[in-house]
Amino acid sequence: MSETTPEGEPVNPHVFRRYDIRGHAERDFDDEFVRELGLSLGTFFSKRGLQKIAVGRDCRLSSPRLHEALCGGLLETGLQLTDIGVGPTPLLYFAVHSRDLDGGIQTTGSHNPPDENGFKMMVGKASLYGTDIEELRRVMEAKEFHRAPGGARKTFDPTPAYVKTAREGIHLGRRDIRFALDAGNGAGGPLAVETMTALGLEPIAMLCEMDGTFPVHHADPTEPETLEMLRERVLSDELELGFAFDGDADRLGVIDARGNIIWGDRLMIILSRALLAEHPGATIIGEVKCSQTMYDDIEAHGGRGLLWKTGHSLIKTKMKEERALLAGEMSGHLFFADRYYGFDDAIYAALRILEIISHSDMPLHEMLSDVPETFATPEIRVQCDDALKFEVVRGVVEHYRPTHELVDIDGARIQFQGGWGLVRASNTQPVLVLRFEADSQARLEAIRSEVESVLGRIQDAC
Repeated sequence: MSETTPEGEPVNPHVFRRYDIRGHAERDFDDEFVRELGLSLGTFFSKRGLQKIAVGRDCRLSSPRLHEALCGGLLETGLQLTDIGVGPTPLLYFAVHSRDLDGGIQTTGSHNPPDENGFKMMVGKASLYGTDIEELRRVMEAKEFHRAPGGARKTFDPTPAYVKTAREGIHLGRRDIRFALDAGNGAGGPLAVETMTALGLEPIAMLCEMDGTFPVHHADPTEPETLEMLRERVLSDELELGFAFDGDADRLGVIDARGNIIWGDRLMIILSRALLAEHPGATIIGEVKCSQTMYDDIEAHGGRGLLWKTGHSLIKTKMKEERALLAGEMSGHLFFADRYYGFDDAIYAALRILEIISHSDMPLHEMLSDVPETFATPEIRVQCDDALKFEVVRGVVEHYRPTHELVDIDGARIQFQGGWGLVRASNTQPVLVLRFEADSQARLEAIRSEVESVLGRIQDAC
């Protein structure tokens, strides 16, 4: 589906997502489209009196081209660009915060396949998302661009400051922790290894060299098969744990010493317990896919657990509203406002986990031994056209609302006796995301079977 500007230029509305811009690098993002996106962003910033903007990119093969086209449009609007070059998205966030810049734009496809790409954006220290992205699209359609002379671009490497911040802010006990790091050939590997080494750690580096073709496996730690190589290394070398990043290193995956995946909500239990020991009563945010045991554990340890919408932009905004010190998602986005800037950073999150381990004689899996056992699925992704996925979710909400307790802040989280099920539309991919949790395997299968049956009927009707 496409729409047409008065000048006859097609604008694909489906690349304008809720909290970023995402699409196929060659099909959706030709040079002229990206230059006009730069013009639109420059117009957006200039309208608000913002001039100092950081720009960066990941290591995908398409990223240099998109980065240059974007910068070309931004410069036409008179902005002062700080170009940090190639690196993970958290490094761009860090540059904006630490250098007090007015915003930032990262060219990145994040956890998506190599032929896809996109843009994550900041306005001030916050995410640019929602209605602001709609404004960018309207400006592009109308071609009502602000242009001004004086645009300039300088290069700057924030890596030394990033490493220094980690070295000063992470307080390790023992440093002989035996762990592996699988960066998936994404943008975070070199920075992670440099930072960890500066702290006196010795990670076993796996796929830590950047390669935009991602030749060995997909870089998405929410998919169990992408963690299999890391799991085998942890078990074969009898390591204490293993870490995995997505393509731009804002998502973290963890394998424990027994070879099990510790999903984001269980990592949050470990992190929140440590944080609440220092900050009693703190607010901690999770999202709709997180286990009920996480929220219960936060409350049991004196914290305030808050269920919120999925999405890095949405969670960062809610953290500021609630003055939360920690937040996290099942997908491995982990956000620290305690001793840090409040954005999602897989490298920093790994360091906080290593900090906890370094002061304990207990392995990760034993730290979770007192959490009540439940039976849960990982994220289940069901293909659904972008034009239909939100309509399908509305159908699920309408089906269950009359008969079930239901949370609909982000999709449908349906409460059943002995468990719950979730159906929500992904904001980054043409998929529906499902998850289920119950107090027994049989109950889990029954809930899943019922919800998937209802979902199938609704999809057929659409």
